[in-house]
Amino acid sequence: MPFDDAIKAHGDGVILDIEVTPGSKSMSIPGGYNEWRKRIEVKLTKNAQKGKANEQLIASFAGLFGVNSSAIMITSGATSSKKSIYIKGVSVEETVSVLGALLNETGR
Repeated sequence: MPFDDAIKAHGDGVILDIEVTPGSKSMSIPGGYNEWRKRIEVKLTKNAQKGKANEQLIASFAGLFGVNSSAIMITSGATSSKKSIYIKGVSVEETVSVLGALLNETGR
């Protein structure tokens, strides 16, 4: 899978490199893969005001991987569209499987 460049094992979890588009008409996780920036694209409906988009991002990834929101942390780019998030308790293989299925399902 080409998007596995955006996934790195880290401790007892993974770090995902993502690119967020806040304020979209519809939410899409993952929304695609930017092969030039090596980041998974994510579209959020919340605007980037007072941390609302970051809250939606964390809650969405928690639901996607079946973990508690406290297991997800933005490690870099909290105020940027280019972010890295840490998901505790998830393997690289599981991450590739979940995101790969969603990307193939939508044809992105």
